[in-house]
Amino acid sequence: MAGFSVVTLQRLIEQFERLPGIGHKSAQRLAFHVLNMKKEDAEAFSKIILEAHEKIKKCSCCCNLAEEELCPICKSSKRDSSVVCVVEDPRDVMAFERTHEFEGTYHVLHGVISPMNGIGPEDITIKELLARMGDGKIQEVIMATNPTVEGEATAMYISRLLKPMGVSVSRLAYGVPVGADLEYADEVTLTRALEGRRMI
Repeated sequence: MAGFSVVTLQRLIEQFERLPGIGHKSAQRLAFHVLNMKKEDAEAFSKIILEAHEKIKKCSCCCNLAEEELCPICKSSKRDSSVVCVVEDPRDVMAFERTHEFEGTYHVLHGVISPMNGIGPEDITIKELLARMGDGKIQEVIMATNPTVEGEATAMYISRLLKPMGVSVSRLAYGVPVGADLEYADEVTLTRALEGRRMI
């Protein structure tokens, strides 16, 4: 690429390094890949990033990602709205949906309680979950936070808030390895974890 600015290239590499799981060498490869793209491809790539930022928002019900007021799962009449699976991240919803086994709905926390990282209950979507309990339709809440210290603490905190509401609260079974993220679990593991959930 003749005539490109080294400073600009360095800034591009630094932006890629900010992405999760991308080290310096991977960031360099990505930066040079972008530089070698045709101009129209680079423009299309940047356009879809901006479009995603503009169009994708939180579902007003479950806080999953959506392009409309409600996500497709919350809009579906085929889903069992009496069962809610509480997950940390939208990627966890995608992992469960790959199993084709769960017919309920979800609630996405967008994180976990982590005092070490300055994240308290008010920083994730717990109040939105509690607001959903108001109409009395929800009968069971499955806590499907990751089996980490923070995930366990968050599950216990939420379960204590839900118990007085008369809702059944269960915890995802440990078919999922301790310390693993749900998004990397295979379909069989997630299905067994759902089937083996226990009361908490």
